[in-house]
Amino acid sequence: MMRTVTVPIADRPYDVVVGAGARTGLSALVPNGVRRAAIVTQPGISFDVDPGVPTEVIEIGVGERFKTLATLEQVTGGFARMGLTRGDVVIGVGGGMVTDVAGFAAATWHRGVAVVHVATTLLAMVDAAIGGKTGVNLAAGKNLVGSFWQPSGVICDLDALATLPEREQRSGNGEMAKYHFLTGDDLVAMGLEARIARCVEIKAGFVAVDERDGGRRALLNYGHTLAHALEISTGHRLSHGEAVGVGLVFAARLAERLGRIDEARVEEHRRVVVDVYGLDDAVPADAQPDDLLTLMARDKKALNGLTFVLDGPEGLEVVSGISPGTVVEALSAMDRNS
Repeated sequence: MMRTVTVPIADRPYDVVVGAGARTGLSALVPNGVRRAAIVTQPGISFDVDPGVPTEVIEIGVGERFKTLATLEQVTGGFARMGLTRGDVVIGVGGGMVTDVAGFAAATWHRGVAVVHVATTLLAMVDAAIGGKTGVNLAAGKNLVGSFWQPSGVICDLDALATLPEREQRSGNGEMAKYHFLTGDDLVAMGLEARIARCVEIKAGFVAVDERDGGRRALLNYGHTLAHALEISTGHRLSHGEAVGVGLVFAARLAERLGRIDEARVEEHRRVVVDVYGLDDAVPADAQPDDLLTLMARDKKALNGLTFVLDGPEGLEVVSGISPGTVVEALSAMDRNS
């Protein structure tokens, strides 16, 4: 059984197809008239796809240290060698790092060519491949250079998860835990296909009303302000989803210090993150508060001082102008591990 979720952007809606064997429907998502496809992927991703047109493969390095402007230059250099035109398509086959890079390369090549994503990790299926955010990292912070570029379609083939390493599963769980607090849905009670499709539905709803992250879509960054800082400060020793788990509990502790929620709600965050999704909620011992503050101040939401998505009586909200001292107090209340 396949499930199709439409991301209902007003003038260019697109489908996300979820299910075992979903990649067999890839050609249906390729725009009409396309003559060739550039497949952007990584070594070790043995997930064959057939877009129904001739292809050339461009492999990029594995790991966040390759999510850089240098890799963008490598990919677009590959486009140049194959003579990719605006009438062709880019296909990103891989996890969130691949879809971010492939999407950004497609957005910038000839000022925009079509892109279709084939997500091969849980994180990419429930988050990274959906919604059109693309980009690369700088030493100063995560995803600081990028663009909004919606795909023409997304494939979430559950067959790709059969050999998913445990750490990649945990990384996807971090984003699923976030969706729990956005909606209160008991995702764990669902089967895997239904769970992934529901996460896509939730994200699609936010993207449809706020494509460019100017308002409600910012709530999808719940837990991410500290998470991105932790990823950079630890040299990506923490995966994105692992860092989001820590960030969710931290955001709850910060909200409690601001009088927005009580200790019982903080404990609910810890229960969901640790007990339900099997993640750690401790800040790494080598992540220094001053360094984390500097990195969090560079967050894209931080237009008016330190800014976080926080829980409260009315649910999640973006809260700006939080004092560094309060943030450090919340960090000090977090467990630390080595």
